[in-house]
Amino acid sequence: MTQIKHLLNSEDLTKDSLYEIVDLANVIIESPDKFSHVCDGRILGTLFFEPSTRTRLSFESAMQRLGGSVVGFSESASSSTTKGESLQDTVRTVSQYADIIAMRHPQEGAAYLASLTSDCPIINAGDGGHQHPTQTLTDVLTISQYKHSLENHTIGIVGDLKYGRTVHSLIKVMNMFSGNKFILISPDELKLPQYVKEEVFDDDSDYVEVSNLDDVIGEVDILYMTRIQKERFFSTSQYTRLKDSYVLDREKMKMAKDDMIVLHPLPRVNEIATEVDTDPRAVYFAQVKYGMYARMALIMKLLEVENA
Repeated sequence: MTQIKHLLNSEDLTKDSLYEIVDLANVIIESPDKFSHVCDGRILGTLFFEPSTRTRLSFESAMQRLGGSVVGFSESASSSTTKGESLQDTVRTVSQYADIIAMRHPQEGAAYLASLTSDCPIINAGDGGHQHPTQTLTDVLTISQYKHSLENHTIGIVGDLKYGRTVHSLIKVMNMFSGNKFILISPDELKLPQYVKEEVFDDDSDYVEVSNLDDVIGEVDILYMTRIQKERFFSTSQYTRLKDSYVLDREKMKMAKDDMIVLHPLPRVNEIATEVDTDPRAVYFAQVKYGMYARMALIMKLLEVENA
């Protein structure tokens, strides 16, 4: 793989590097004990300026399963930014302690700013409504596991397509693989931004936009549900009006293909009824575990320890 110093955006990932990370993750899944010491003596810094459960714990579990250790904080109040320290100084300081940093921040572009002063690799663990490339690695690995190919799928993406950073990253990456078509399902207020469409799609034939999930669920191979994100709204009344726009339940699942899979970056609120959890097509909790393996593979690649 062409060595990349940081993973800041989905654009940093090529088809070849994606396949290499997926392949390495699959080897780790098959024989995890073989990799339990490849990061002995290495330290991951986790700088989470925004709340997270899955992503932070996934990174920490990934590093510890590779034999490394973790330092960091889980909220901005625990950092010196509360004293007025700049983001760049915080990152420069932590990069003196750590060999690699995973950072989540509410401001778009924060990961890029961090990379300018860091002395070690930066992994963007989510920056505002911009991108979340390691969630995309999680999604891609999960799709590979269940569909055995990254090509020729109809992908339905539901919910918050305007602010959903996981959505933006996933569309950009899956559009690199031939034959994939997208059905974008959202209220008018939460449509995929025009700039993302212009960056990703060659023409209008690559995607369709609809507002009714029932009308298209039978066409979908991969259904990617997202929550309506309260923290991205300036208006409480608008959030309240839109928050239950889509709810996937048992009745809707009856209209879907037998081999369709349901993904969700989590956390969910009301958009997937708990009755769906027992459906074998609901793979969003398995997706969580694949995220750990994807991050293990990424850490190894960035630290260049895959041959250790």
